[in-house]
Amino acid sequence: MASLRRLRIYTFIGLALVIPLGLGSKAYHGPANAWVEGYAGDILYEMAWMFLIAGLWPAILKSRRGLLNLALGVFVMTASFEFLQLWQPAWLQAWRATLAGKLILGTTFVAWDFFYYALGCLIGWAILKRWQQ
Repeated sequence: MASLRRLRIYTFIGLALVIPLGLGSKAYHGPANAWVEGYAGDILYEMAWMFLIAGLWPAILKSRRGLLNLALGVFVMTASFEFLQLWQPAWLQAWRATLAGKLILGTTFVAWDFFYYALGCLIGWAILKRWQQ
């Protein structure tokens, strides 16, 4: 397994790549722009969460099931955020009105997002698995 320090470096390089790509996907105007604007960010969002958590706590990946638990945990967390979009209390709406709230919680429930969340976790799992070796 790669050293924890090297794994941490890889994860922060990964973050430095996926965060701008994810933000840029919301302003994309080219071929397949509806898909890119609507779903590419979902994939990158999952990868960013996985890289962030693995970078902050690389020891989580030392256990045999750590990477699988990370992927499942990120999926459950972001799926929960998606379900929160169905709930409209004033305090949550106020937070969603901020840039951070929009980026973290989103604004609109879309069932297809779950598929792309799972895909992003799978891709993040594969990349982290490769970095472990």
